[in-house]
Amino acid sequence: MFSVELGLRYSPFPLSIQKKEFEEVKRIYNEIKSLMNENSESSNLVELRCDKVQDKLIAVRAKEIISVQIYEKSSVAGGAKRPGFSLNIDS
Repeated sequence: MFSVELGLRYSPFPLSIQKKEFEEVKRIYNEIKSLMNENSESSNLVELRCDKVQDKLIAVRAKEIISVQIYEKSSVAGGAKRPGFSLNIDS
């Protein structure tokens, strides 16, 4: 299962959905990235549907998205790969 996570302006909590196929996640990621690059003042609405929770729908204005990331949920120990970026500093 792959997750798409959105960071929103003025919101400390990210929004996320899960998809089964990496190709679908990558398509959504690229679509949101291109909407973020547009300099128009129009309020494009992004609507996302979750595969894991069938009734979960998210709609958000594209100009309010400040970050987007994708990561893979791991089934090992029931946890997930930690989203975000990390630095490996060798001592």
